[in-house]
Parts: sequence; structure tokens; C-alpha cells
Amino acid sequence: MTHVVHPYSHRLGILRSWKSRWFANSPKQYRENLKCDTLIREFLMKRLRGFYVSLIEIERNGGILRIIIKTSRPGMIIGRSGEGSQKLKSDLLKMINKIRFIGSTPEVKLDIEEVRSPESNAAIVSQMIAEALEKRVQFRRVLKQTVEKVMANRDVLGVRITVGGRLGGAEMSRKESIKKGRIPLQTFRADIDYATEKAHLPYGVIGIKVWIYKGDVFDKKDSR
Repeated sequence: MTHVVHPYSHRLGILRSWKSRWFANSPKQYRENLKCDTLIREFLMKRLRGFYVSLIEIERNGGILRIIIKTSRPGMIIGRSGEGSQKLKSDLLKMINKIRFIGSTPEVKLDIEEVRSPESNAAIVSQMIAEALEKRVQFRRVLKQTVEKVMANRDVLGVRITVGGRLGGAEMSRKESIKKGRIPLQTFRADIDYATEKAHLPYGVIGIKVWIYKGDVFDKKDSR
């Protein structure tokens, strides 16, 4: 059996915090909250595809459901005079109302935060690669240019990108990887950002994996 562990879950409680933060009073409430969180994430990732969303965090406290969206394009989501964020919030409320809750429907608060350095964020980098592949750019050129762009950031010490599928429209699927710098996956204090993405092409889906190493963290803090 393999010993590969997800880099995010491997560092939970050490460098990373939970993406959903709440407590449930009963097993039934836990199931409902978990289902609601999953549906919210699926809805937002589908709705905001192309807006370079890196992370969606959910907090519940005293009847308030707070959704934090971290993106490198906050202006496009917020829209002119906040119209985009209001429309997104109303659509979220409609979707949440369809789910059965224990008690009343919570009050929804939507926070949109900007990601300062998108080139050092694995989720955004993977979306950039998927976008380029969907525009029919040659995959080797995409990998090489992306690695150079990521390594140009002073915070990044290593990057690894893997793509798999019918690369170049070939009949048989295969994997291609490119790596530059160090990726110490087994070191707990190593700040490694990891993300997966799918590029939807006419001849099939191409899977993308991105690892970005930003150095070691010695003091206890959330390094996102």
C-alpha cells in the first residue's frame, strides 16, 4: 500500500486550520451542516469558475453562516457597486433554503478577500494551467511557462506540476511532470500548498496537480 498523504490534511493543526469551522449539537445536525457545506462549495466552485478562487471557508456561529471567498479577482465577483456579490448572496440563500435545517435558516454573510500573490497559490496556478489547456495551448509550453512564472516569486522555493490524461489528443493517456526546486512532502513544518484541477477538453478530461513549497514555518501560525 502507498503512504502518500494529502499535503493539506498532513499539516492540519500544525500549519493549517480547518476549512469549515463549527460545532454540531447532534449527529443529525452534523450531517445537515456537512451536506450544506459540500453543496455550498460545489455551487461556488461551479459558479465562480474562471474567477481564480483559491479557498472557500465556512464558519457557523449563533445562527450566522459566514462564507469567506479568497480570490485574486475580487472586483469581478463584487461587481459594480456590489451588484455581483448581492446576486451571489441571494442565489446562495435560495440554494440553502432548499436544504432542510434543524430550526430556522441561518443568516448568510459573504466576505470576499483578495489573494495578494496569486502566482504562489497552488489552487490559482492549477486554474491558470486548466484555462491555458482549454484554449488548446501545447501542454509542454504551459508547464514550462507556469514553472518559470511561479519560481520568479521570491516566496517560492520549489514547485512541481503533474498533468495526466490524453495529452495532446493522444489515443493512450499518460502522465507528464515538471519540477524545479525542493518539495519536502514529509516535513511537517514545510509550508507546501497543494491543489488539483480538471481541464475539460473535447477528447476528455486532463487532471492537474500542483505542489508549491514556500519554505519552513517555525512559529505556530496559519501560513495560508
